[in-house]
Amino acid sequence: QVQLVESGGGLVQAGGSLRLSCAASGTINSINVMGWYRQAPGKQRELVAFITSGGITNYADSVKGRFTISRDNAKNTVNLQMNSLKPEDTAVYYCKVDRTAWGKSYSYWGQGTQVTVSS
Repeated sequence: QVQLVESGGGLVQAGGSLRLSCAASGTINSINVMGWYRQAPGKQRELVAFITSGGITNYADSVKGRFTISRDNAKNTVNLQMNSLKPEDTAVYYCKVDRTAWGKSYSYWGQGTQVTVSS
């Protein structure tokens, strides 16, 4: 099992910045992809960004140029730096980790952290 603890959410004005962090613990060997998803009220959960163990990143079009994902493999953490925040970025943000063991893939989710951007 992998446990994920998120931090860094909060309330910020439009144009401001927040940094989310997610720390993984437990059976953390063979973690490959770490990422962030978000879910706004009444909407489906969507991918925000992910980063592979090799450092390859991918971003949702809506956050490109504003958000930056990074990871520290030694500390098993993944961060999301969010700049130029907009009210439409308001959502619960979830950390997700994928690992592969014995030929099987496993996904783990954090509990979520609220990000609210006021206009």
